[in-house]
Amino acid sequence: MGGVNRTRTTSGGPAGANLGVVRSHNTALVLGLLRAAGAEGISRLELAERTGLTPQAVSKITARLRESGLAAEAGRRASTGGKPRTVLRLVPEAGHAVGVHLDRDELRVVLVDLDGTVVGERRGELDLGAGAEAVLGAVGDVAEGLVTAVLGRAGGESSAGAGGAPSAGAGGESSARVGGEPHAGAGAGAGAGGEVGARGLPRIPSLLGVGVALPGPLDHAQGVLHRVTGFPEWDGFPLRDALAERLGVPVVVDKDTNAAALGLSVAGAEGGAGGSFAYLHLGTGLGAGLVLGGGVHRGARTGAGEFGHQVLQLDGPRCECGNRGCVEVLCLAAVAAGETAEAARVLGVAAGNLVGLLDIDVVLLGGRTVAGAPEAYARGVGEVLDARARREGTAGGPVPVRVAERGERVVAEGAAQLLLAPLFGRADG
Repeated sequence: MGGVNRTRTTSGGPAGANLGVVRSHNTALVLGLLRAAGAEGISRLELAERTGLTPQAVSKITARLRESGLAAEAGRRASTGGKPRTVLRLVPEAGHAVGVHLDRDELRVVLVDLDGTVVGERRGELDLGAGAEAVLGAVGDVAEGLVTAVLGRAGGESSAGAGGAPSAGAGGESSARVGGEPHAGAGAGAGAGGEVGARGLPRIPSLLGVGVALPGPLDHAQGVLHRVTGFPEWDGFPLRDALAERLGVPVVVDKDTNAAALGLSVAGAEGGAGGSFAYLHLGTGLGAGLVLGGGVHRGARTGAGEFGHQVLQLDGPRCECGNRGCVEVLCLAAVAAGETAEAARVLGVAAGNLVGLLDIDVVLLGGRTVAGAPEAYARGVGEVLDARARREGTAGGPVPVRVAERGERVVAEGAAQLLLAPLFGRADG
């Protein structure tokens, strides 16, 4: 939570929320309950009952949250005795986070509020192999353009409409392009050298920072990339620190699948309350995000979830990771050949191995390739798991298979939750 406390101040325009007020576990618990209560809000007495804190402690915390702009009154509620209780609610527009999905050939950036609602989005082409300067420059250009369009500069010139909705220009596709051509349109006067990134993001008090999700493997704790499959030149690159210096805000980095799993768990997908699920992401590559016991499982060395590189065929085609017959290379070959049913079958076999190993509650599917034929992939993977459950006589029947909600934005939204989740007491954020 250290990054959450590093807020910027500015002269002119709205004062914005003082996010530094969120400095304790108890405050995070209260904020989490305020968010869960939604627009209807929650009373101080209920907050005390659910957190185990004394009413006096809750009153002090909520007073600080109201003073900082993070909480507000939501009316009064009838009481079983005595005077009506004042109800409090979260103020979603008091804080924002940028979520970045760096795919191998595409950049997607979203801006979300404290509720996790997307208030702006931009997309652009990307070549992850174009080099660090080009990639970081593109992230800076697109992120700055989006934040400026929705929130304005220094919090004083927002193009958002009433209620925080973005203007027409805040979302949609950016013409940003990486790989030797200028990033036209993503930032005023920005060139391939990343001039906008060097200036940093607008100094807006409500902006917590930037969450970045991309293919692994990588060190989530240090924000350092390892040998990203297909792009070994990124090995050892300190992406978190390089972006933080360029953008001027806190940055968190994680694998795309971990970010998606976190976002789905926060949004209430299975596993959010002590359960477990596997999110399988099939796009330009294949990976898994694991939620075990209600929290994202990254492993002792942050290397969990390299699902795509389990070997299914010892003498199979060579994978970019160096092995032969990985589920990723087999699955992507079927996709390239237009054999969706075969791709789903291969994915199902690998999913069956995962289910057998971890005994998870549900399998969620996502990614660009799945989005192209969601019913076919859900059916194909489900059939393999059904057959396995019948053979093994699994108690309770087969593990359900569903397409994850939130579509192709699932990774970018999850990347934003890397900043937001700790604010609300999620230790796995």
